[in-house]
Amino acid sequence: MRLRTARGLRSDGSGYADGMTEVVDSDELLRRIQRARACAAEEEHRWRGRRESLGADDTEAAREAAVRVVSYETVLRVLDEILTPGRRPAQG
Repeated sequence: MRLRTARGLRSDGSGYADGMTEVVDSDELLRRIQRARACAAEEEHRWRGRRESLGADDTEAAREAAVRVVSYETVLRVLDEILTPGRRPAQG
């Protein structure tokens, strides 16, 4: 299986790709997803530590850190489901 990925984004701020220029095989796509998962796990760990270190000292920053922890947990769940479908129980 071969997929194309975008090399650049449009300058109009839409977030869409300018063109599909780079050919990526399924092994490379899997490696990229695994790297993204590892990065998300590191960020989740970093923000969790920040949230715990802030405590009641700075409630606004602690709230922001808590939101980011939940965001990265969500990204991890999605990437885990892509990498190992059905491994985690469904959440309702």
